[in-house]
Amino acid sequence: MENQLEPVAGGGLLDRRLFLKRGLVFSAATAVSLQVFAKVKPFDSNLPAWMLKPGEPFSNYGEPSPYEKSTIRWKMENSMAPGNGVSWTPLHDLEGTITPNGLHFERHHNGVPEIDPKRHQLLIHGLVEKPLMFSVDSLLRYPMRSLFCFIECGGNSNAGWRSKPIQTQAGYFHGMASCSEWTGVPLSVLLHEARIKAVGKWLIAEGADAAAMNVSIPLEKALDDCIVAVYQNGERIRPENGYPLRLLVPGWEGVLNVKWLRRLHITTRPSMTRNETSKYTELLPSGKARQFSFFMDAKSLITSPSPGYKMDGSGLYQITGLAWSGRGKISKVEVSADGGNSWAEAQLQEPVLSKCFTRFRIPWQWQGKDIIIMSRAVDETGYQQPSRKMLIAQRGKHGYFHYNAIVSWKVAADGGISHVYA
Repeated sequence: MENQLEPVAGGGLLDRRLFLKRGLVFSAATAVSLQVFAKVKPFDSNLPAWMLKPGEPFSNYGEPSPYEKSTIRWKMENSMAPGNGVSWTPLHDLEGTITPNGLHFERHHNGVPEIDPKRHQLLIHGLVEKPLMFSVDSLLRYPMRSLFCFIECGGNSNAGWRSKPIQTQAGYFHGMASCSEWTGVPLSVLLHEARIKAVGKWLIAEGADAAAMNVSIPLEKALDDCIVAVYQNGERIRPENGYPLRLLVPGWEGVLNVKWLRRLHITTRPSMTRNETSKYTELLPSGKARQFSFFMDAKSLITSPSPGYKMDGSGLYQITGLAWSGRGKISKVEVSADGGNSWAEAQLQEPVLSKCFTRFRIPWQWQGKDIIIMSRAVDETGYQQPSRKMLIAQRGKHGYFHYNAIVSWKVAADGGISHVYA
């Protein structure tokens, strides 16, 4: 019968289109009732205090509600080297796919520089026929393009390599990944204007922070889809995310997306800097090492329910989360509610964009029993997110970067949620 909610996989997973169906009526005999979402209480006819006086005046820049103070970036700085550290995006507290500017994750090596845009310049030099120097104002005159794109630190989720699962909220484990609309000048336009010499193969990008952060990028990628970003989500990039200029390298390691961009040096070979030799290079079980592993492979994460939340009794819930891939679009996300024994396809929220966060959702009937939920993503190249066992078999037990294994949450009968290896 149409009004009976039949599971499509073990653990109570339901048809992904359930919440999209219109006019669906649930009979009294139906095991699942949508009224779990609307627990009726007597209506209070007394007006609340905020309706009895005028509200606050206009402001020049909006701020979050004081009741949302818990939705913050969780930061961790190196006590021996102030300004060197990271802050995580609270993915578990967010919805949709776009990260608010004030919650975009941070990774700094020597603090956030205070840059005067009137004095900042971008130099393009090296193996070019015409070295160029741009002011920020001159770049603002160029034709721009916008793209929706995630940035993920290569070290995101690295606690997954530990022998015991870390117990923290999802965003404070996987939140060195954020997604924004970035707007700026296509890098190819500037490089073509400088007229690259035929022997030029690599681009060395350098930032204007006190660490003079610099990395090597193949020229083929630089000429493909990179931009010199000036805006993030419609406003000028904030200082902690690269003001006034940031290099955007879609789908590749976050370290390549150089903030406070000041110099682009065209060379014949990579510069072999610290962040491409002692870091971002890993020994494999075979004895060989991974280097220049630029792409961020397909990954997914259930953000709700997740650790830090407590289930409010058995009944109908929504499982939702994020998926992304540096190789293109997400083509499918599957969810399991029985520890991986069976899988059901989740609904992907439109638009599904290349190298961008994709929100997935699926309805779930929890029976109030111990259960393990997990998700796995497949991208348009056919790559499927691996299990932790598969990833360790490929990469060894002592990895640090590019952890993208399936993440498992255990939902206990009392409603508590924890991270487990399944």
